[in-house]
Formats: sequence, structure tokens, C-alpha cells
Amino acid sequence: MKMTFIGADHEVTGSCTYIEACGKKFLVDFGMEQGIDNFENAKIPCPPSAIDFVLLTHAHIDHSGLLPLLYAGGFSGDIHATRATCNLCSIMLRDSAHIQEFEAEWRSRKGRRKGLEDTEPLYTLADAEGAISKLTPHSYDTEEQLAEGIRVRFTDAGHLLGSASIELWLTEEGVTRKVVFSGDIGNLNQPLIRDPQYITEADYVIMESTYGNRRHDRVENYVVKLAQIIQEAFDKGGNVVIPSFAVGRTQELLYFIRQIKEEGLVKNHGDFPVYIDSPLAIEATRIFVENKDSCYDEEAMEYVNKGINPIVFSNLNIAVTSDESKMINFDKTPKVIISASGMCEAGRIKHHLKHNLWHSESTVLFVGYQAQNTLGRSLVEGAKTVKLFGEEITVAAKITVLPGISGHADIDGLDSWIKSVSSPSKVFVNHGDEAAAEDYTAHLREMGFDAYAPYSGAYCDLATGEFVNAEPVRAARKTVPSTGYQRLCASLDRLTALVKQSKGLTNKDLAKLTDSINNLCSKWS
Repeated sequence: MKMTFIGADHEVTGSCTYIEACGKKFLVDFGMEQGIDNFENAKIPCPPSAIDFVLLTHAHIDHSGLLPLLYAGGFSGDIHATRATCNLCSIMLRDSAHIQEFEAEWRSRKGRRKGLEDTEPLYTLADAEGAISKLTPHSYDTEEQLAEGIRVRFTDAGHLLGSASIELWLTEEGVTRKVVFSGDIGNLNQPLIRDPQYITEADYVIMESTYGNRRHDRVENYVVKLAQIIQEAFDKGGNVVIPSFAVGRTQELLYFIRQIKEEGLVKNHGDFPVYIDSPLAIEATRIFVENKDSCYDEEAMEYVNKGINPIVFSNLNIAVTSDESKMINFDKTPKVIISASGMCEAGRIKHHLKHNLWHSESTVLFVGYQAQNTLGRSLVEGAKTVKLFGEEITVAAKITVLPGISGHADIDGLDSWIKSVSSPSKVFVNHGDEAAAEDYTAHLREMGFDAYAPYSGAYCDLATGEFVNAEPVRAARKTVPSTGYQRLCASLDRLTALVKQSKGLTNKDLAKLTDSINNLCSKWS
């Protein structure tokens, strides 16, 4: 029983943990790194084709975003997650692939004018479709056996529709260990979805620390505060542009705005228009409604039981096509524009920023975490100019943050979650930047826990409890492999697996395969 830490160790994104137990090799999450990359990640110790299955905590891309690359490398096992997570991944992985392909084509067109080679996407829509075909849905709170000696249960983590903490029981050679992965632990009293459900027992806990050294600023009434921000911008004749995560945060905002309209909190602007400009957000909103029975909290269900959709209201406009998106900025009526991505790194939000940042009457409102080295973080930290589509844009709009709107628990919420777990042998802290992970680990030790903040490559023998940390390897700047090279490495894994599986072939077929590989090498050497 060996657990190896791969991603989101002393970093916030790229979650991935590798486990070998009971004759199986599997991953818990396989997420994409977003924003700045501070540390080099260890390589998964086996090719994708050797991985038997994946356990997925939730659909956010920093937890699920490399599953199509895994599939492209030869993975053919099941991806186990809650039903709502499977529903969301079916649209989010396609959207991620679309972004990969679109940006690769855009960079290729730009590069051709400079005589550069084309850029390859990290993975394609076909790869995403392949990963989606492996999604296997599970219900909350139901213990299930995945293989001999391996049992799993998904418990609501309260972070996102379908998000889960994963309880994992491993039995090998008469020894049973329970390992709990917190996933992303949700904030309390969020709209729509339930609060985190607590887990009472574990031998080992792997828990997040995004806000492990901070407390959220509290807003007594989010609805009133949001109404004030909209009122101020509209009175100046400007727009309120909200970069929002398409899944989760957008639906919460719709819930708030419905209340604002219902209570008439924005004066003298009638039934003001609200635009959702994100095909992904539109699809996600539909999935929220479909999964209401298993995921909505009591307050949201009160609306549902009255026959009211709590995230729909009058003058809510949907922009699906690019032409509909472009028309939003030709309309001079003050409006709320909700568009992805939440950190302003991709998607249609960049076009809305280009049209609104230089207008002093407009407001750009951030309602979620902004990772280092993202456009969103630059704006929040007071950038005077930003570059969009090769053009330098002056930042004249008001940049503001709605505090307390977070899908992550702060230090108090993390404490409440871990205190419910009875005497774990060890607690491993991940999914936090370097300061947050180290600070929260020290905090846990003060609370009496045997806590560690592993670096990528660290491992733990789950049977004996022996933990060996890894030496941190700082990421070299500007040496990130190209997406084309990463895809090539995935193909190498697939080729390696093919060779290993060829032992039973006839000598004639083995000779053909050998000649094919040699010819390929000769062509490219």
C-alpha cells in the first residue's frame, strides 16, 4: 500500500495523487495546472495504460483537466465520480478541449506570420470524448466495492455541485487502512448547494489548504452588497462585468440577482438586463437544475417546491453564439455581464474586458479566487494596463472584489472539518500555495495532529505509516514543455504499452511491428 503525491503539493492547482494497493494502480484526481508553476511535479510512476481507474473529487479543471491527456496516452479504465460530477465533466472537458484547440489555432496563425511552427493543442476534442466515455457515476453516501480489497464512498464536500470528499478503504494481506481525501472543502452557507458533510473516521487524511492561513472577509448580506455595486455602476452609465467560473459561481450569482430583482434593490434602472455569455455556464445551469434533488440546500428546495426556478428571472439573456456575444458590447444600456473564465485566462471574458476596462464608468467585479500569474490576479492587484489580444489596454474601470464569496472553506471551516475526524494517524496538507500549506500544517501540529505538507514525489507506506518527503524542485522559468511535446510523451506511453502487450503475437506480426517502429524512428531521426 503506497501513496505518492504528484500534483497540487505546495501549489493550488494540478491535483493528483497516485496509489498502488491491492494489486491495482489508480489516481485520485488528475488536474491541470493553472497560473504560475512554482514546483516541478514528479512523473506518475507508470504509463497511462497501466492505471486501472481514477477517483475524481469534482469537475473543476484543476482536478479533472488532464483526464483527456491520460486517455490519449492509453488509459482505458473507469473514472469514478458522483453523478453530478459526471454530468459537469461531460461539458467541462469538452469546453477545455475546445479552448486547447482554439488557442493552438490562434497561436499557430500568429506564429505563421513570424515564420514559426504551428502550435499543437495539449489534447483534442476526441481525447475529451474518450475520457468522458469512461465516467462512471455514483451516488452520495453509498459504500461500493471497486475491486478486491478496495471500497469507496463519496461524501458531499459542499464546494461545487457534485463535489465530494472520498472515503477509501484498502485491505491488503489482512491489513485495512482508511484514507480520506477531502477534495475542495466548501464554504458554509453558500447559496444553492449544501454545506460540507463531515467524516468521522480515517487513518490518513489528505486535505486542502487553499485558505489555510486566512479568514474570509464577511459580508453581512451578499445580496445588498451586490445590489450596491450594480447601482453605482448603472448610475454612472456603465456595465458591471463579472469574470465568473462557469460552473458554480455563475449559478450563485444568478441566485443573488434573482433576489435583487425580486426585492427591487436596484433603483431607477427598471428590469435591468443580465447576460450570461458562456456556453459552458448555460449548460452548467441546466445541469444544476437536473441535479437539484441530490445537491440543493433547504432554502433552494423551498423555491423548487413552490414551482420556482431559483436561478432564472426576467430579462436574463443567453449568448450562445459568438455573434450574440459580440452584440452585447454594441448595446449601450447599462447591464450585468457574467462571462467565463473566472481568472480571465481564456474565453469570452477577455473580449468584454477589452471593451470595458478603459471605461471609467464601468466596474469589473471579481467573485472568486485569482491564482498567481493570471490576468485576474493582475487586475485585483492594481495593474494600470493589461495586454489583450496583442493590444495594451488602460485600466480605468473600477476593479472591486466581493469579499466572502468563495467556494473554499477558510481556516475556521478547515478546522471544523478536520476536527470531526477522530484521531487520524497522519494528516497530509495539499492544494494550497507554499505559505498556506506550510502555515496550515504548523497550525494542525499545534492542534495535536501529526501533519505534513508533502512536496511532489513524496510517498507514504499506508501499511506501516512510514512517510518520506521529497526534495522540492523549483520549476525553471520559461522551460515548460510545449503542448505538442507533452502529447508526444503521451504517445510514447501508449507505444510502450503496445510493445509490452505484444508478447503473444506471432513472430511474423512482431516483425511487422518492429519494422514499423524502426521506420518511424528512421524517418524522424
